[in-house]
Amino acid sequence: MAPVLLAFLILGITLALAIRYTPHRTADLTITRTVVYPVHTVFKGDSIVVGHDQAQDDLYVLTTLRIDDRLHLPLFLKDLTATLTTADGQEFTTNATEKDDFASIYTSFPALKPLASDPLLRETMINPGQSAEGMILLHFPVTQEVWDHRRTAYLNVDLYHQGQQSILISRASEPSISSSSKNKNQSKLKDNN
Repeated sequence: MAPVLLAFLILGITLALAIRYTPHRTADLTITRTVVYPVHTVFKGDSIVVGHDQAQDDLYVLTTLRIDDRLHLPLFLKDLTATLTTADGQEFTTNATEKDDFASIYTSFPALKPLASDPLLRETMINPGQSAEGMILLHFPVTQEVWDHRRTAYLNVDLYHQGQQSILISRASEPSISSSSKNKNQSKLKDNN
């Protein structure tokens, strides 16, 4: 009877230590900063009819994410996406900008480049106990007003072998700027088609 009780005691201690030292989460996600850049594009038509021009609104969201690896294994970033839920319940899902697309976006919108920092890219490896931080550039086909009155915006981080984790892009991560600064950032581009 004594060897059986001793075996259960050792098993109980082993389980308690495993639970105590195993992290409850794969990684800690923290959004440190979010900047939005609204773009209003007017496409001029060939017709001289008044009101024939077409307009398009786009919003670029530059959010800085920090990922802390809490496992005793390395983490690998598989994909980065975001989901925006508007005040009226509409959902927009977008992929983070790919590495090869940054140059063309910065060429099209030069005022966006000073707002950017080093990107956090797919396939990044984070060693155990280490962290990675970088900017994620998201594009939504909405106005800044829709963004400002959103229900939620979540950044989804998909990790190889560990699944997906999400974090809220909160309003607290956005610097407060005056309305005159917002108007100054708004681009009005004209294109003759």
